[in-house]
Amino acid sequence: MGKTAIVFSGQGAQYPGMGKSFYDNSKVAKKLYDYAETVRPGTIAQSFEGTTEELKRTENTQPCLYLVDICAALALMEMGVAADGVAGFSLGEIAALAYGGAYTCEEGFSIVTRRGGYMQQAADEHDTAMAAVLKTDSTVVEKICSDIRSGGEKIYPVNYNSPVQTVVAGSKDAIAQLKPIAKEQGARVIDLAVGAAFHSPYMDGAAQNFKEYLGGLNLAEPSLPVYANYTAAPYEGATVDTLSKQMNNPVRWCDTIKRMCADGYTDFIEAGAGKTLCGLIKKIAPEARVYSAETYESLAEIAEAVKTDA
Repeated sequence: MGKTAIVFSGQGAQYPGMGKSFYDNSKVAKKLYDYAETVRPGTIAQSFEGTTEELKRTENTQPCLYLVDICAALALMEMGVAADGVAGFSLGEIAALAYGGAYTCEEGFSIVTRRGGYMQQAADEHDTAMAAVLKTDSTVVEKICSDIRSGGEKIYPVNYNSPVQTVVAGSKDAIAQLKPIAKEQGARVIDLAVGAAFHSPYMDGAAQNFKEYLGGLNLAEPSLPVYANYTAAPYEGATVDTLSKQMNNPVRWCDTIKRMCADGYTDFIEAGAGKTLCGLIKKIAPEARVYSAETYESLAEIAEAVKTDA
């Protein structure tokens, strides 16, 4: 019998109104949102009524997206669906660790708020951006970035999303240089709705600040496998080091999903905004069954499907 994984959406998936169906229909979700509002006033309004531009700011994106991520998983649990293991894409890893018991969901909100603040500060210091390069192998993207860096610009492959999708982060000038070169290689480049060069050396200062902050917390060992972006393997000690290094190192999502499939996971439920991870997983592991828990209304069908598959 295959295992069920919950995977948590990452930054870039956000949109106004996300999470409202969980707030309106799930008692545990409403309780967490109401708690978050006492810690960070304005969070509910940003989540449900904020503009696209407001939600694009990292300091707003991260706490708002964390809530819809973890609340989707908690609402699934109310319906009797529990994961055998979890992973989160970038920001989603904060929700994954909360689900896995490294800290409470309430503590996770404070952690993600602090993380978003550090990363916003780093974003404000540089004129940077991110873009997805599609329809080509990651080795091609690595070579293009290396060639551009040799000319003095800063650009890095940072998200290994699928066999034919790699995200780059760097200066806006460097990304402008990459676009025509990638097109010549038959690739397609799409700008991402994020406000900084995440998972790159531009985040070194933020990662160090986050590590110092995490070092003052009492983090527990996860009670179920939580697959890390930094290692593409389950957390095994060194939680502070692994989680902080995630901020300024590549997200190895393709390797993570391959490892999870090798470990027996057959069903993947994306918890949170959008369906991006569902699409990536189908490209990485076509045999996997994928489900999107984006709204409360989708949960009953997912619960039935997962139980039937089991």
